[in-house]
Amino acid sequence: MESTAGPTSSVKKSPGLSPIAIIGVLFFIFGFVTWMNGVLIPYLKIACQLNNFEAYFVTFAFYIAYLVMAVPASWVLKIFGFKNGMGVGLLIMAVGALIFIPAALTRTYIFFLAGLFIQGTGLAVLQTASNPYITILGPAESAAKRISIMGICNKVAGAIAPIVLASVALKGIDQISTKLKTMNAVQKAVELDSLASRVILPYVVMVVVLVLLSIFIFVSGLPEINTEHEDETVTAANTNKTSIFHFPHLMLGVIALFLYVGAEVLAGDSIISYGASQHIPLSTAKFFTTCTLISMMVGYVIGILCIPKYITQHKALVISAILGVVLTIAALLTSGYVSVMCIALLGLANSLMWPAIWPLALSNLGRFTKIGSSLLVMGIAGGALIPLLYGRLVDVFSAREAYIILLPIYLFIAYFASMGYKKGHRKTA
Repeated sequence: MESTAGPTSSVKKSPGLSPIAIIGVLFFIFGFVTWMNGVLIPYLKIACQLNNFEAYFVTFAFYIAYLVMAVPASWVLKIFGFKNGMGVGLLIMAVGALIFIPAALTRTYIFFLAGLFIQGTGLAVLQTASNPYITILGPAESAAKRISIMGICNKVAGAIAPIVLASVALKGIDQISTKLKTMNAVQKAVELDSLASRVILPYVVMVVVLVLLSIFIFVSGLPEINTEHEDETVTAANTNKTSIFHFPHLMLGVIALFLYVGAEVLAGDSIISYGASQHIPLSTAKFFTTCTLISMMVGYVIGILCIPKYITQHKALVISAILGVVLTIAALLTSGYVSVMCIALLGLANSLMWPAIWPLALSNLGRFTKIGSSLLVMGIAGGALIPLLYGRLVDVFSAREAYIILLPIYLFIAYFASMGYKKGHRKTA
């Protein structure tokens, strides 16, 4: 059987919160910041008078940071280590949030985009540090279980964040939009300036919270994990490996993660529009994204209860990918509420993919773990690109037929889960 040994470390016990609880707080922050983008798109479209294409640069600026800054993030971790690297990531996010203040005061869209890109950069550092950290901080066979707990923290924040920001930024927005149509240029500028200023207080609060949390991370008893040290099995397996590209299972894992993130974002972000295309009123369709998130949280709970006691993480990934194929085909062959609910249930299929792909892709990397993690974080850019491809297919075919893009995605993930994660592993007795 193949070796699954990973980097080893000596973890000191310290008083206070457990490392898993602290990392759980960080995953909550990930979800809170990420899912605020759904509110920022319509908000900035009005406040900065944008067309649809321009408004969606909110998502692009945020997610493209994962692609551009993931490798520099690994350099940050080489300098500061995992623990202090997380603190640095939080400070970078605080800088991005701080930029929202001059952006709001001047109502300059490029400043908002710069703030989002810097926030994405900080999150790239945090993701590069925290995902392998929670993977390594305990037995390898239960890594997916620990990441599932982190996923619940992330999705709970994702459910709260849009409500919090929308209650401030989008309050009375329908009436404001109507009023703007009848105002002259001077009145319109005053109204838009007032609207733009609404995000100042929420982002000031965010800056304060991020700075305080970074200080807490720096002074906390979080143990540092030394991924440069390898046990004898991993050392023997990596003797002739001088490059990250000597680990084919990691390269396949990066592709799988890229496709998975694209599928997750697509299932969550497209379902409201898809419901509308199926002649379902928006007053009802607006709740469909919440259905997707709820089904994801159900999946996380299943993972926590079942991995590794009843099922291994790679078998859980196989089952998830097969479920994704079945639900996609069902969505393509049905219509109305049934088809929409098939897309919502993709949250269940997607839920255990992130928790399972990370440990399988990072297995046996040893001293290459930091750079391997940064490559996986680059895969998050799938959330920026795959939904755009779906949008193009909607224009050419239809909102339902365009979901056919999910079939090759889930089939590749099934391949990685069944065979691809073994590629390049040295066989041991």
